[in-house]
Amino acid sequence: MIQQENPTRADLALLFARHTADMHADTPPESIHMMDAADLAIPQVHFFVLRQNGEPIAMGAFKIFAPNHAEIKSMHVLSEHRGKGLSRIMLAHLVAAAKTAGVLRLSLETGSQDSFTAARVLYEKAGFTECPPFGDYVLDPMSVFMTRTLA
Repeated sequence: MIQQENPTRADLALLFARHTADMHADTPPESIHMMDAADLAIPQVHFFVLRQNGEPIAMGAFKIFAPNHAEIKSMHVLSEHRGKGLSRIMLAHLVAAAKTAGVLRLSLETGSQDSFTAARVLYEKAGFTECPPFGDYVLDPMSVFMTRTLA
């Protein structure tokens, strides 16, 4: 079950540690745009956790940064739970929650490296298409920007 939670809960430390490690694995620090737990604990961010038997195994969030426009942030599934469709389920939940919050456009930034291929394919299958940088982003060869409208 996916529920909205506080990102600073102590039992989410493993999710954040793994997410941070994955982001730093092959991305230069100046091209990493992830938010840590404290940064996600603000009213503009809607943060969700998927738990299995009470244990957090996936997380995802969106941040409203302009009227009717939000960005997907910090989507991560623990590696031992990948391949089960949980990323697709979390993404569908984020899209539905963003619609409920009145978001009309949902965008994201992800990596251009091979290690992010699965993420880019997931987003494409969910209707996201490449777009120019949005918000405060600038062109970066390590980034791919994607967006979709929500109907």
